[in-house]
Amino acid sequence: MNLSKAKQRTLHALAQGGRITLIRNPDNHRDIQAVECLTREGWLLLDCGPAVFRRLKARRLIASAGGGPYRITRCGLAAVRPQLDNR
Repeated sequence: MNLSKAKQRTLHALAQGGRITLIRNPDNHRDIQAVECLTREGWLLLDCGPAVFRRLKARRLIASAGGGPYRITRCGLAAVRPQLDNR
């Protein structure tokens, strides 16, 4: 599967134990204001924005379970190219 660098970096961070949290509009909970991708160490990955989030979710590479943060799926793990680090 062909994925951009930003999508690959995001999936790689999620494969190592990261998570994606959504910051929603307080007036309309369906409206997403910002997307935060946190690595397992707690660092913020700036490559993951709303557009990258929507594409990964549309391809079912990430999913949320029980209202929790978004994590990588088995399909997402298969789509990640092995890398030594996030560069």
